[in-house]
Amino acid sequence: MSYAYQIRTAAEYEAAYARATENPEAFWAEIAATFRWKKPWKSVLNWEFRSPSVRWFDGGTLNITENALDRHAEEHPDRVALLWEPNDPQEETVSWTYHELLARVEAYCHVLTARGIGKGDRVCIYMGMIPELAVAVLACARIGAVHSVIFGGFSAESIADRVLDAQATALITCDGAFRGAKTIPLKSVVDQALVSCPEVHTVLVHQRTHEHVDMIEGRDIWYHEVLPASPTPFPAVEMDAEDLLFILYTSGSTGKPKGVVHTCGGYMVWATYTFVNVFQYQPGQIHFCTADIGWITGHSYIVYGPLSAGATTLLFEGIPTYPECDRFWHITEKHQVDILYTAPTAIRSLMTAGPELPDAYPMPSLKVLGTVGEPINAEAWHWYDQHVGKGRVPIVDTWWQTETGGIMISNLAGVTEAKPTYATRPLPGVQPLLVDEQGQEIQGNGVSGNLCMRFPWPGMIRTTYGDHERCRQAYFSTYPGLYFTGDGCIRDEDGLYRITGRVDDVLNVSGHRIGTAEVENAINMHPQVVESAIVGYPHDIKGQGIYAYVILQGAESEGLRTEILAEVVQHIGAIAKPDKIQFVPGLPKTRSGKIMRRILRKIAEGELEQLGDTTTLLDPAVVETIKAGRL
Repeated sequence: MSYAYQIRTAAEYEAAYARATENPEAFWAEIAATFRWKKPWKSVLNWEFRSPSVRWFDGGTLNITENALDRHAEEHPDRVALLWEPNDPQEETVSWTYHELLARVEAYCHVLTARGIGKGDRVCIYMGMIPELAVAVLACARIGAVHSVIFGGFSAESIADRVLDAQATALITCDGAFRGAKTIPLKSVVDQALVSCPEVHTVLVHQRTHEHVDMIEGRDIWYHEVLPASPTPFPAVEMDAEDLLFILYTSGSTGKPKGVVHTCGGYMVWATYTFVNVFQYQPGQIHFCTADIGWITGHSYIVYGPLSAGATTLLFEGIPTYPECDRFWHITEKHQVDILYTAPTAIRSLMTAGPELPDAYPMPSLKVLGTVGEPINAEAWHWYDQHVGKGRVPIVDTWWQTETGGIMISNLAGVTEAKPTYATRPLPGVQPLLVDEQGQEIQGNGVSGNLCMRFPWPGMIRTTYGDHERCRQAYFSTYPGLYFTGDGCIRDEDGLYRITGRVDDVLNVSGHRIGTAEVENAINMHPQVVESAIVGYPHDIKGQGIYAYVILQGAESEGLRTEILAEVVQHIGAIAKPDKIQFVPGLPKTRSGKIMRRILRKIAEGELEQLGDTTTLLDPAVVETIKAGRL
């Protein structure tokens, strides 16, 4: 298949961008018409950013899996849809054609519906990166159930929070997961979580590690025991374009994760359009996105975007450093990967092993390299370019969010210009602007400000599940009439965009958003902790590390830091563990009791002479004490 909407030259980009801005309805109607719909839409777009309310392809009906599976199984049944590389390189690779993947998804649909799961029901998924994870996601979409994938590193408490918020009645998991040298006991973590979730009537368990697990009669079922012996077709359920497709939880600044809602029609169009254009995908190429499906990157660029485009998508169960630090390069050569899409954190961790490893692999198949999750630093960009791309492969530096559904600002591989550390230009349909703290637009080039969007795009967030007011407050209230990304941004003299990072109380650690309030709440659970404050600081590998300032009740004792870390792991997961914990006698607060995080951030960053005015603090002397004890 070819893509009528694929941009192939810089002039075509300029033309597409102008058309999408001047007449967005006609532009997106043309692109959406290339997909399979059950009923045509009545209107392309209805929107306002006050409440907010955004509806794309209203009145149209479809099922995203007919676009991701059925049409390709009909046209190219023997084309490989999904490749899977296991954690252990000695274990056999999985390769499924579109025909085979569709059959597996249909069989899964029968299993789910036999348990009474159907359209509109919420299903949480907590699994390792095995091919059945993609099958479970697609099966939910095919029967009209709303999936909510939870990253396999979250704690029991974090799972319970998400299950309860989504009002899920079923959960899909595995006995355990392999991740590097570790075996993660997923099912036992689920069992802990579900103690407080009585509404869950079904737990579907996949066998992966063959660890012993407890099975609760009536609730827990082994997938392999209920899989139909001879699967029959399962017709895709008709969904409205604005019906919920999935809920994905992302950290917010208030401590409670937000359930970001994406809907069927607009998300499908956006994920596919951005995939085809940013990566310049050509039929037959192999796309390797190293993310986990527990994050939005995995949803959009492992599952829905590539499959809707009829691509071959590669899933990887393991980590880049196991069994050796050459695993990505080995996989790329083994499978003749064309597109490699990974995070700056992964690149920086592999840099520490030296350039010799990637240099030993020619990787002649590579056509495109991509980065995602956080702004990439110049050193990592050049290393990636030189040692992985061998100086001949374009790098796309993609900026986007869970809330945007797909890539928003990026160069198009080999088509529009790249600039190290810059995401560069907005995609057609994306209308960015920079504003100052008062919400006034900052015109011209060679400027910086807060990044907002003035117009909707098909893949954008529709609401936060069960709490629409929170969606309004988080994204649309700071600057009325605009979507606020929460990121700071530079626009250079040529009009290229560089994201400078979060301007709110959300950290970006290894490409994953972690709310400071969430970590503080966990630390404060320790009986000896009076109060804590979390800030980010530059970290050589993670990009941003977590620095904790902690006030204690009583004296500091041996092992206290370990106990506090355990508290964070228990309540959130290992991903949120602070890198540094400094015990302090007090925190810099205003007279109204507000913690001056700006000062704490500067101390953590080592900018001790640039703290600004401290005279307005309730106790300015505490700042000197904190400076003296800096770790």
